[in-house]
Amino acid sequence: METKTQPLLTPAYRKRIGELDLYYEDYPHRNPDAQVLILIHGFLSSTISFRKLIPHLAEDYHVVAIDLPGFGKSEKSKTFTYSLASYGKLVLSFIKEMGWRDVILIGHSMGGQVALHASRQDGKLISKLVLLGCCGYIKRARSTMICCSYLPFFSWGLKRWVLKKDLRNNLSGVLHNIDLVTEDMIKEYRAQFLEDGFFDSLIRLLRHREGDLKPFELNTIVHPILLIHGNDDKVIPLTTGKRLHSDLKNSRLIVYKDAGHLIMEEKPLDLARDIKQFISSEKEALQTSV
Repeated sequence: METKTQPLLTPAYRKRIGELDLYYEDYPHRNPDAQVLILIHGFLSSTISFRKLIPHLAEDYHVVAIDLPGFGKSEKSKTFTYSLASYGKLVLSFIKEMGWRDVILIGHSMGGQVALHASRQDGKLISKLVLLGCCGYIKRARSTMICCSYLPFFSWGLKRWVLKKDLRNNLSGVLHNIDLVTEDMIKEYRAQFLEDGFFDSLIRLLRHREGDLKPFELNTIVHPILLIHGNDDKVIPLTTGKRLHSDLKNSRLIVYKDAGHLIMEEKPLDLARDIKQFISSEKEALQTSV
C-alpha cells in the first residue's frame, strides 16, 4: 500500500551571496548531523518542481531547495552572468556560506548540468550527485539568435509569446500522465512568469549560457552519480541519459517506465526510494573499504 507523507510548511529564506539575493527553502532534520541534500531545479522552473519529493526526502535528510538567479523568487540580477559555470560557482558559494561539507546535489534537467559544473569546480564540498532527466550535449545558442536578443522590444515580444501559450499543454508535454495537470498546478508553475525581470533574465541566459559539458569534461568527474530518466521524456530523450551514463564513468542509470520529463511530479515515492538506496549503498561501500 502506498504511504502518504504529510506536506511540510515551506520554510522560506533569503541569503545574500556576493551581490545576489538568493531564495531558498530549508527543511532541517531533527538529527543535526543529517546528510545535506541540495535540490537544483531546471529551466523555466523553480523550487516548486520538488514540492512532492521534498516531504519524502525530509524524513531522513536535511533538505534544501534553491531558486537559481533569474528564476522563482531569487533576484533577477542585471549584472549576474547567467551561465552554467556561474550557477555552479554560486551553488558552491552557498554551500560555503552555510558551512556544509560532503553535500549531495540533486539536479533536474538544466539543474543537473549546474550540479556537474559544481562537481568539477570544487569536488571537496560534494560527496555525490543525483541527476534527474539531466540535459546534456546542448550547444550554445546560435549567434544570430543572440544578436536578435539585443533588438528593441525583444523582451516584450518574448513575454507576449510565452504568456499567450497554453501552460496546460506545456505541462502535459513534460508529463506522461497528463491527468496530473490541475488548475492549482498551472497557477503555481505560472507564478514566476509574472515576476518582474523574469523575461529579461531569460534573455541574459540565452546570451550567456555556454554549451553543456563535453564528453572529455564529463570523463573527469569522479563523484558517484545516480542518473534517473523517464522512458517517455520528450524534452530530454532517454538517449541523452544513456550517453551521459557512458561518459560519466562512476554512474548508474535507472529508467522509469510511464514517466516523462517532470519526473518529480510523477514518481516522488520511487525517486525518494532510489535516492535513499543510492545514498545508503554508497555509505556502506565506504565503510566496507575502510
